[in-house]
Amino acid sequence: MNANQFLKAVEQLQGWRECAFLLALAERGFPNYALFSDAVGMKGGGKMRFLLDQAWAMLQEEPSESAIPTMLARLESLSPDVEQYDVYGVFPAFDCCRLLEQALLNRLNPGRHRATEASQWATGTVMSFIEVSEAEGMSEDELVRLLDRHELMKIDKAFQRDVLLSIKRQRTPTEQFVERLKDEAANAGVSNIGISLQD
Repeated sequence: MNANQFLKAVEQLQGWRECAFLLALAERGFPNYALFSDAVGMKGGGKMRFLLDQAWAMLQEEPSESAIPTMLARLESLSPDVEQYDVYGVFPAFDCCRLLEQALLNRLNPGRHRATEASQWATGTVMSFIEVSEAEGMSEDELVRLLDRHELMKIDKAFQRDVLLSIKRQRTPTEQFVERLKDEAANAGVSNIGISLQD
């Protein structure tokens, strides 16, 4: 699947498939949030984990009318203000929050397409991490080459493509399918920027 085919397929996602794609992206970014929250003493990791689990459960059961607004309010209270922290980790943490927000908004208003932009955000998290950690003093061309061949970029691309393909093949979000997708997205606690909950 080349880049154009991938983009086209993401643009065609709708309903539970789009929500599942968004949740998988948020799940992959969860360690970034949990480790940042821990590092700055926010203690939001457990609450965010609970919220993500609730969101995954919604793929199989229709949430009540008040459930999603309540979850969105809770998410807002857990989201870090990027202006308040002078550490890089706030950005990947915030990216995880906004991906989960898109998944919740998808259930509230499924008519509006969100997956394309979210896919770019998730990749952007990886790109900015590489820039910050490895690209100091590089020219534009050198940076492009670095991003092009970087292992984290390859892993992100493969992950998003695999999620997309498995969602497209699936007829309904069965319990087994949702569990498997969630497990694959969790990646044994290693995030899209390669940091681990075990660290």
